[in-house]
Amino acid sequence: MPLPVIAPPPPRHTFRFALPPSLGAEVASKRASLLEKHLGDSLGKHAEVVVSQSYEALAKDLLGGRVDAAWAPPFVCARIEAMGVRVLVRGIRYGTSQYRAALVARAGANVTVDKLSGLTAVWTDRDSVGGYLLAIAHLRARGLDPARVFFAQQFAGSYRAALDTLLAGKADVTSVFAPPAVPGKPDSTGLDQLLPDRKAELAVVDFSDLSPNDGVAVSMSVSPVLVTALEKSLLALNQTSQGAGLLSDIFSAERFEPAPRMGYRALYRVALASL
Repeated sequence: MPLPVIAPPPPRHTFRFALPPSLGAEVASKRASLLEKHLGDSLGKHAEVVVSQSYEALAKDLLGGRVDAAWAPPFVCARIEAMGVRVLVRGIRYGTSQYRAALVARAGANVTVDKLSGLTAVWTDRDSVGGYLLAIAHLRARGLDPARVFFAQQFAGSYRAALDTLLAGKADVTSVFAPPAVPGKPDSTGLDQLLPDRKAELAVVDFSDLSPNDGVAVSMSVSPVLVTALEKSLLALNQTSQGAGLLSDIFSAERFEPAPRMGYRALYRVALASL
């Protein structure tokens, strides 16, 4: 069913910026105050950073004007963009605006795509592109129905929680974001940021196809003046050491670039069909 059209709430004196649940509340809380200060200084009004309970809640809050802007994964960007919401900027990781998913298992477990039958999968969230949707699409493209192949599937709520579940032996496979392949260079994954101290305990099973990167979407209720100020603020984050820290710790990005209009249109059909 399509997301309901919600009447706009009363005007607020704060600028509310939402982060997705996949980031994890602990990670988000460590840098929230710095992001609030950056946004407050650049926008000229008090800023509030919140962590959404789910991707569906994030989309509904943005559409309903309960948040003014949100850092959202590609499928959420595709859904709300198709409904008229503008995606303002998108993240650049490893020098590119695209990424893929890496299926990951414990090192030495001898897990391959052809040996998933009877195993347990732990995913980030039903709307997480790198942590679920790209991996599921990849398996289906190979003729594997996850509902039949896996003994059980569970959702941990964040990349880190899914990896912790995997390392604890409570699941056999998960999925994390990864940059595109670069000819002549070894493949890398989001484990470099998510779990650098223990990535040697994990092994990549396979990679999915590419998707556009996450983006910052802005509510239709935000004034053009604030939209312009927000875009300028986000695009300039990489120009200071504090901004670079925010980019790395919150957005897992090197910098932002302006998002092309309808830049997520290739995902519209799949994203809207999954509502």
